[in-house]
Amino acid sequence: MLDILEQVGINNYIYLSTLLFCVGVLGILYRRSTIVMLMSVELMLAAANLLLAVFSVYHQDVSGQVFVIFAMAVAAAEVAVGLAILVSIYRNIGSIDIDKLKNLKG
Repeated sequence: MLDILEQVGINNYIYLSTLLFCVGVLGILYRRSTIVMLMSVELMLAAANLLLAVFSVYHQDVSGQVFVIFAMAVAAAEVAVGLAILVSIYRNIGSIDIDKLKNLKG
């Protein structure tokens, strides 16, 4: 695995991770759909996981890769809960537009 990292170079992985994170931030800032915002958060988390995995391989430490696997499992559970909440909101309000969600009362 270290051979592949040496061929591509760690800088390219850092650039890719930064690009993915920035795309996620732009998706949150410029989109009003809650599903797209949820996907953007997951993209940002994937960028952080990629960077953590690359540094783990670079330093030849397995604990970072194990942490990435656990983070991916938590992210999958997060998506399931987030989509369930969005389905519930859609059933009650009829829309998942973020501007209409600001008027919710607790």
